[in-house]
Amino acid sequence: MRTVRWGVIGCGEVVRTKSGPAFVRAANSRLVAVADRHPERAEAFAREHGVERAHGDVEAVLRADDVDVVYVATMTESHRDLVLRCAAAGKSVLVEKPMGMSHAECVAMDEACRAAGVRLWVAYYRRALPRFTKVRDLVADGAIGEVRMVVMRHLQRIPSPEAMRGPFWGWRLDAKRSGGGIFFEAVGHTLDILDFIVGPVDEARGLAVNQAGAYAPEDAVAASFRYASGALGSGAWCFAADCDDEGNEIIGSRGRIAFATFPPLDPPAGRPPVPIRLIRGGAVETFPIADPPYVHQPLVQSIVDELNGVGACPSTPASAMRTARVVDAVLAGFRAGRAPA
Repeated sequence: MRTVRWGVIGCGEVVRTKSGPAFVRAANSRLVAVADRHPERAEAFAREHGVERAHGDVEAVLRADDVDVVYVATMTESHRDLVLRCAAAGKSVLVEKPMGMSHAECVAMDEACRAAGVRLWVAYYRRALPRFTKVRDLVADGAIGEVRMVVMRHLQRIPSPEAMRGPFWGWRLDAKRSGGGIFFEAVGHTLDILDFIVGPVDEARGLAVNQAGAYAPEDAVAASFRYASGALGSGAWCFAADCDDEGNEIIGSRGRIAFATFPPLDPPAGRPPVPIRLIRGGAVETFPIADPPYVHQPLVQSIVDELNGVGACPSTPASAMRTARVVDAVLAGFRAGRAPA
């Protein structure tokens, strides 16, 4: 097995807490260089994790002969440009989610990588996490019979004014940098994992509004879906609610599966994921499957394995573009300034 050598662009919160250590811990994987527009942040990450080189210049990673794959972990607004630059430099790419600011941007990124003969993956890492592969296996094995309906729900309180000015929420609630609001930035995870479990969406319709006025992007969304399998789906997302509550239910002809996309928000760290519940008749079976310490590691390992010819990454440009297309359809009216009738 050859060792896959990684370079990272962007050393923010996601890299520090979720993905960066995964490149070090995965088998046959080595992180050799990191770059950030704040050189001190790159240097601090390199010191902490034993990375050989830290740069304040993206080009240093793109030109490096000892980098096989570049991980783009910057704000969404820069994904398209950086992926195109990686392709032009002959580097394969793992890009953070959302893949781009729109479905059209995602298509341009995919086409550029194909033309350059380099590979492209998207960091919808839940596709490789054991608790989600368990849900997929239950559905595929017929545990609930034929899937009839999918129901998604996500309620969340408005972040405090201080938090909205801070490093976590500040850019996420600025549509010029993130692409949209919390729905755009976070709910793609739910839509993508249901694409993984149930299959692609054929048709999506939605209404999005801003009800609370705490920030400019959408804060309440309702949508309906028709899956290629024939199953129907619905979703309700309110990010101006009085509580934090999130979960999904897959309803079949002989039972239901309930699971959460996200860990509990209160407290923000340290609590295990909500157990999967398989409900059939009067019986409930639970599966308390924990996430690994660094949740990107299984996805990183799948990319390394794919490059070594012994596996395949489950998060592809094709699957990410499907999610982008669904999000675009749901938010189309809001983005065009049309009020719901």
